[in-house]
Amino acid sequence: MNSTASTDVLIIGSGFGGAIPAYHLAAGGAKVVVLERGPWLSAEEFDHDFKLGSSYTRIFDFTVGDGMSLLGGNCVGGGSVVYFATMPRAPRFVFERRGSIGQRMWPATITRDSLDPWYDRATEALPVTMQSWEKVPYAGGLFAAACAHAGRTANPVPSAVDVDMCTNCNWMMAGCRFDAKRSLLLNYLPAALAHGAEVRPLHEVQHLSRTDDGGYRVHYRHVDAEDYRILHGSGTIDAKIVIVAAGAGATPVILQRSAATLGAMPPAVGRYFSSNGERLNTAVFNEDRVREVLGLSRPGGKAYAANQIGRGPTVASWDRLDPNLPEFERYSLEQLYFPPGLGTILAQVPDATGPTWFGVEKKELMRRWQSWLTIFTMSEDDNEGVFGPPPATGNADRISQQMLGRGPLRYRPTPNTLRGWAASDADVKDILERDGLARVMPWTNDVVGAYTVHPLSSCRIGDNPETSALDDRHELRQHPGIFVTDGSAVPGALTVNPALTIAALAERAVPGIIHAARERGVQVTYGGSLPEGSARPVPLTTAS
Repeated sequence: MNSTASTDVLIIGSGFGGAIPAYHLAAGGAKVVVLERGPWLSAEEFDHDFKLGSSYTRIFDFTVGDGMSLLGGNCVGGGSVVYFATMPRAPRFVFERRGSIGQRMWPATITRDSLDPWYDRATEALPVTMQSWEKVPYAGGLFAAACAHAGRTANPVPSAVDVDMCTNCNWMMAGCRFDAKRSLLLNYLPAALAHGAEVRPLHEVQHLSRTDDGGYRVHYRHVDAEDYRILHGSGTIDAKIVIVAAGAGATPVILQRSAATLGAMPPAVGRYFSSNGERLNTAVFNEDRVREVLGLSRPGGKAYAANQIGRGPTVASWDRLDPNLPEFERYSLEQLYFPPGLGTILAQVPDATGPTWFGVEKKELMRRWQSWLTIFTMSEDDNEGVFGPPPATGNADRISQQMLGRGPLRYRPTPNTLRGWAASDADVKDILERDGLARVMPWTNDVVGAYTVHPLSSCRIGDNPETSALDDRHELRQHPGIFVTDGSAVPGALTVNPALTIAALAERAVPGIIHAARERGVQVTYGGSLPEGSARPVPLTTAS
């Protein structure tokens, strides 16, 4: 008979929703174990290539659904290892959104004002700082100049990047080799380890069951380090508290699969999924017009031709984040770098006379890739995603050795979501095609459907048990002692990058989790400290 290990708190996932409570609970004296599905890589192991087995394929999870594909982190540190570290706060109007349910989506206890102190904590811990115009790379400057030419405003974005250490290599999606990007590998996770937390990579949680003493048993499989389709031996760990932070594409699947052993899940588990209203446009710039119209140039005589130089998003236009605009017509526009590979495959030919995906015109588009600029829309969607029956194991049926799987998410954009996308597409076209600067084409949904790099809301917090899986403390309804603290807990689209909001919500959830742990006999306290070595940031400009 196999013996079962035990711990005070078991955390599933090591991204923002997992690493933050892991640190606080371990610092407070609890025994903490973190199970992470992906590998554990350090800075020197991050590769600058696209070869199978490189960090680029090992630390990503690309899940193709029915009408929606999800791109996220699959490694210790989660999404923080592969994100672009753009960290604005959500606008105030976001917390008052009603969506199609006709009632406030967020719990009454959470407003922008009430969340600001928790934003402050995460901002200090990472830390997050404001980029200056002098440090903005070429692509961000080009977008800002085009916005100014069109009579729009643009701002540098706050980010968790030490720009003095950054080499502008634009490989940060494959992991930062220079530790310039402030991922969780540099703050919350090492601080959690210093306080005795244990992190186990390549452990994929399959489901939860109950123990005789009212706690929970977590059932996992070992993931092969080279071929993620192969699962090895199984194991179990008993815990008094379980925190599920596997990401918005995996958390609902684990909980749905657990219904057979735990009992029925709240009706909102696996429903109301949000893609953060995300949309991509590719602009191909005319280098001569960039020089003539915008007066831009860089060393070597080139006007732009610098798509590959920089670091992810550095400049955003927040003109449409106006609380007076109708819901579903508010969005941000952000300059984004999508590296060759997925970006070059999905980019389509503007004004093509033949196929937009392949052929002679696509070949010419590819030849000019250094003159591209990708614009990223984050809008208000309608929470229309629904997860179907879970696969036999994991969050998806694995298709390839690494990275690629097919998941149970079904997504059909409603007229509300489509209206926001159409408005933002027209806006991008109006800004970038003025005076012949560029030709613009959106990434349409014709081939693989819509896509998101910021999946949200599949197990969201709220006040209405019919439309929210969690209460305002992030505890799973009908299952006391289980908490969800990742992006799936965010009630809806934020119109900006969500990482800082996820981090702030995780910070906010910790005191309630510690209270619940103490009620279950765990000797743990909340000290309210931050990871040692955190630096205080400069004041920020936010999308408020």
